[in-house]
Amino acid sequence: QVQLVESGGTLVQAGDSLRLSCAASGNILSFNAMGWYRQAPGKQRELVARITKSGRTDYADSLKGRFTISRDSAKNTIYLQMNSLTPEDTAVYNCRAEVWTGGYWGQGTQVTVSS
Repeated sequence: QVQLVESGGTLVQAGDSLRLSCAASGNILSFNAMGWYRQAPGKQRELVARITKSGRTDYADSLKGRFTISRDSAKNTIYLQMNSLTPEDTAVYNCRAEVWTGGYWGQGTQVTVSS
């Protein structure tokens, strides 16, 4: 059983930057991909960014240029660097690890951006 633990969520002001972390209990390079998703109140969960085993990254079109996903395989951790935050970025951010049979989710970390 894979465990994913997110951290770094907090209350920030508009324009601030924030980095989220997701630590996995296993070797992150054993997963097909890892990603960050978010769900704002009253909205559906959406993909924020994703990084594959080979290192290819994908982003939601609306977030390109502001958010950056990265990983440290030695620490079995992925990161999400978020810049120029706006109140619309307020959401619960979840980490996901993809495997052939499905995937694993972390418990989420709350990011709140005040105006």
